[in-house]
Amino acid sequence: MTPMTASTVSATHDWFSWVVIFANALAGLWALAAHRRVGLRSVALWVTTAAAQLTVFVQAGLGSWLMAVEDRPAPDLHALYGFTALVAVGVAYSYRQHLRSHLYVLYGCTGLFLMGLGIRAVILDSVL
Repeated sequence: MTPMTASTVSATHDWFSWVVIFANALAGLWALAAHRRVGLRSVALWVTTAAAQLTVFVQAGLGSWLMAVEDRPAPDLHALYGFTALVAVGVAYSYRQHLRSHLYVLYGCTGLFLMGLGIRAVILDSVL
């Protein structure tokens, strides 16, 4: 691995955190609004939600790559927030049938929770 590759992955991980935050904020707010307004319910909402949640996996993959390949240590809570985000996506997906009548609230709150985890991870990273 060249230093250029390591710094590129590190920079990508840094700026992509904002993609995770804004994508999940958008999806979460849209889903909560769709809970109230039927006209906002569409396939586009679910595509946006899936894409936003996929960003969590991409970000975790970039972070894992930095830890494994570059041997870059992550602050304990930073890694915990990343792992928690992955679990949150899985929990939301697993509860989708059980909470069918509240599906938009489930995915709205999940999106905002993921946004919050992302913000906290960015703040934690900038402090350390």
